[in-house]
Amino acid sequence: MTLSSQAGRASSPSRRDVLVLSAAALAAGVSGSFGARTASAAAAENAAATQEWTETHGISAFGDLKYPENFAHLDYVNQAAPKGGVFSQIGSTRIFNQNFLTFNSLNSFILRGDAALGMEVTFATLMARAADEPDAMYGLLARAVKISPDGLAYTFLLRPEARFHDGTPITAHDVAFSLTTLKEKGHPIIAQLTRDMISATADDDASVTVRFAKGRARDVPLFVAGLPVFSRAYYEKHPFEESTLDVPLGSGSYRVGRFEAGRFIEYDRVKDWWGADLPISVGQSNFDTLRYEFYRDRDVAFEGFTAKSYLFREEFTSRVWATRYDFPAVVDGRVKRDVIPDDTPSGAQGWFINTRRAVFQNPKLREALIVAFDFEWANKQLMYGSYERTWSVFQNSDMMAEGKPQGAELALLEKFRGKVSDEVFGEPFVPPVSDGSGQDRKLLRRASRLLDEAGFAVKDGRRVSPDGTPVALEFLLDEPTFKPHHMLYIKNLETLGIAATLRMVDPVQYRARVDGFDFDVTVQRFSFSTTPGDSLRTYFSSRAAEIRGSQNLAGIADPVVDALIETVIGANSRADLVVAARALDRVIRAGRYWVPHWYKATHWLAYWDEFGRPEQKPRFSRGAPETWWSRDAQAAGRDGKR
Repeated sequence: MTLSSQAGRASSPSRRDVLVLSAAALAAGVSGSFGARTASAAAAENAAATQEWTETHGISAFGDLKYPENFAHLDYVNQAAPKGGVFSQIGSTRIFNQNFLTFNSLNSFILRGDAALGMEVTFATLMARAADEPDAMYGLLARAVKISPDGLAYTFLLRPEARFHDGTPITAHDVAFSLTTLKEKGHPIIAQLTRDMISATADDDASVTVRFAKGRARDVPLFVAGLPVFSRAYYEKHPFEESTLDVPLGSGSYRVGRFEAGRFIEYDRVKDWWGADLPISVGQSNFDTLRYEFYRDRDVAFEGFTAKSYLFREEFTSRVWATRYDFPAVVDGRVKRDVIPDDTPSGAQGWFINTRRAVFQNPKLREALIVAFDFEWANKQLMYGSYERTWSVFQNSDMMAEGKPQGAELALLEKFRGKVSDEVFGEPFVPPVSDGSGQDRKLLRRASRLLDEAGFAVKDGRRVSPDGTPVALEFLLDEPTFKPHHMLYIKNLETLGIAATLRMVDPVQYRARVDGFDFDVTVQRFSFSTTPGDSLRTYFSSRAAEIRGSQNLAGIADPVVDALIETVIGANSRADLVVAARALDRVIRAGRYWVPHWYKATHWLAYWDEFGRPEQKPRFSRGAPETWWSRDAQAAGRDGKR
């Protein structure tokens, strides 16, 4: 099984997204004297001021766009896809405060509460992603965007036909209100990812200018362009920070329909939606109803699928995939199974160790925890050999460090020699391979030596810290499927004299404890886009380590990591980005912040045979439900205009 999230998943075993001078500062012109501007700098600024702003129909991190200005539709959609029918599922991605197992709120953009999956489909954004490009976005609310010569100001030109669900027009004032409110009052992840956004102001009703700080992260404009746009008038009467089940006024292709808190929620297609015929929208949002089911137990959820309580399931449990898809509907073809490629970076999954706890600040102890986990046994006995070992935060991508650093990567790392371990200049750390017995004596002896070297001696059969305190740790979990993977690992830790326990808590308590960093070790999976940028700060930066609700679960607070993050963010080309990402990967792996798990570069899909889909899958997405359609609607002759 794997874990995934759009914005990071911190637990459930499902696939459920600067103290040193940084490269970004250098790119912003910080060098030499910090006093008055030089004459050449002043001349450059004056020259830039006289240049014209560039108008474009799309944006990307490095300016490359696949689709021309007047493209008709995305290549991977069926532009004539019929409209109608129902797509029901258990959600496999979440954003911000959304919860896979339950919900008690319809506000997905704050820290408080557990929000329903899918709420993002009810809001329009300035621009929308093309899932066959690494990071390109094209106009949705905005028909175009004008970019200043220095790249520090973006003026979005709004479509006059854009409307909220109550028929009122969407204006630049709503956009400015939304971006400002999200930065000031939104979820901590949003606040951190918009820290380089200085302001958002309405120039008039139809244009809004967003200004960014010098040295801004490359992907900040992309993140801002993908944020939801709210009604300013609605939130003049409703507190934005409130965790509530009141249905907010939206503007997207769907609106909230029926729901029962903690059990299910439906989103109804807006049949006269203003954006339906736009090139970025054609062939998508084809179902009349999107429905999310919520189950607290995965075995019960599987039985619900066999009973056709919902229609689509992405499988994350290898045992279930290998042994339980033999029920009658599969045998007679009413349920289909499919394995499709996942071309996105697989990222990192594992047990993340909370280094805010004093006992876990010793890297040799953390390495001993890594060595004690027998992946080979778990993969064979629990997961039917379905997975490969993870060891990089950029797994399954060209950003993963391999071999000894050379060329530009070595030159970059040389700047930090003496501030990082010598290991960084050799082969990157890879977890050891066991004999698959479950208790590899050679590896357990190695782990024991590491603990001895770190000063954690054995006393009366228990490991104790140098001050005599017994070494103990608690694994925090919020659902039972992952228990078997913990049990043998805990047994191995007990063999080393470490008192390890597993604590199961309900999803709401789990979320509160993880957001408050009240745990020893917990499971997290995250992956980055093919063009990582500001999101790296939320997972690895010193600042994020101190922000409640951030995704830096391990509490990484290393000036070198901070500097390398800024180098990745400030890269001027994809080649430079890859070099900096590989260097960052080496340093993080040398820190031993997590016990690496496993990954697979495919999606396991199971679905009742009631769907049609395009022949071509978008490269960086599974395409469902966005591009699929109902066969019942197709049989009824309901074309894409209805």
